[in-house]
Amino acid sequence: MVDFTLTDEQKNLREMAHDFAVREIRPVAWEYDRDGTWPQDIVEKAWGVGLMNSHIPEEYGGAGAGYLDGALIEEELSWGCSGIQTSLGCNGLAFTPVLIGGSEEIKKEYLGRLIEAPLLASFCLTEPDAGSDVSGMRTTAQRKGDKYVLNGSKCFITNGGYANWYTVFAKTDKDAGHRGISAFVVPRDAGVVVDKKEDKLGQRASNTATISFNDVEIPAANLLGEENKGFKIAMMTLDRTRPGVAAMAVGIARAGFEFATDSARERVQFGVPIAMHQAIQFMLADMATDIEAARLLTWKSAVTLDQGMRNTLISSHAKRFAADAAMKVTTDAIQVYGGYGFIKEYPVEKLFRDAKIMQLYEGTSQIQRLVIARETLLPRQVEEPATVAVQVAAAG
Repeated sequence: MVDFTLTDEQKNLREMAHDFAVREIRPVAWEYDRDGTWPQDIVEKAWGVGLMNSHIPEEYGGAGAGYLDGALIEEELSWGCSGIQTSLGCNGLAFTPVLIGGSEEIKKEYLGRLIEAPLLASFCLTEPDAGSDVSGMRTTAQRKGDKYVLNGSKCFITNGGYANWYTVFAKTDKDAGHRGISAFVVPRDAGVVVDKKEDKLGQRASNTATISFNDVEIPAANLLGEENKGFKIAMMTLDRTRPGVAAMAVGIARAGFEFATDSARERVQFGVPIAMHQAIQFMLADMATDIEAARLLTWKSAVTLDQGMRNTLISSHAKRFAADAAMKVTTDAIQVYGGYGFIKEYPVEKLFRDAKIMQLYEGTSQIQRLVIARETLLPRQVEEPATVAVQVAAAG
């Protein structure tokens, strides 16, 4: 029998994450959004209670949590504020390539940093001319003896201004397209330059920066996996992180739905609460259905990973549907509020702005449709990551 019942441990984990969101995130979320300031105190508190780095295996000092466990955390924290959750959760995007391709020494060093202190790491893939088309990247890594020298820049890098180290994708064969990409760990003190912080539409509590590498030298041992196999590592990483992004979208949508429901019960038009009008009831019903469907897709994509199976198709289903659902639900939430929803004093306009990025980072909704179409038309039997060269636009 298919069973959607969470274990007692998972229920406790979800409750802990929700309590943290209620106590530490919700009271200040709109203030951080308004000012675009960095939530360092929340980062430190979340690290202290174990709500960061949950997927780091026990042998490296982590909790070794499953992907469904992570999705439960990410939904609840995003219900509090998805911008703050983006800051808290980005380490997972950065350290997953290390788990996939790093040597034991690299894993112990760089995963250990995240366990020993509330430090951050960033995932550096996107460039001004290489978003969805990763093969267009221009950042290079040239082998010189026992070192690599990196040159280039990356944009839209989550936590870029605060990261202790970076997972960087660069061309080691400039003429080989996506087959010439390699992945590296680059410590900040190697000479990484933070060029600017982006002033964003939504998720303003998260730091998004442009990063430059100007003759940055790193040991050859910082190569992750094999040279020219970085694209495969990137795709394997995104398969593993997209369930979490889908869970974030569910959290945003759920918050929008709850605010809209409360408003519909309280706001009176034509002598009755607007929740009594069928037009509003149908909008709320559609929101509720979309949220339930998005959560089930998210859970399935996470459980597929936990069972050791390739989840490329289902993670794209989940990410695409949940992101689009979050945008639709928050748009309709503003509609339920009426003119008040367009005013910054009311909460749903923030959720609307936050939801938009879910359709963009870690693969646009259009890219997810491309992956779904190719996986459906040309299904692969082997357990390997997708090899679609136009597939990313990640959160960094």
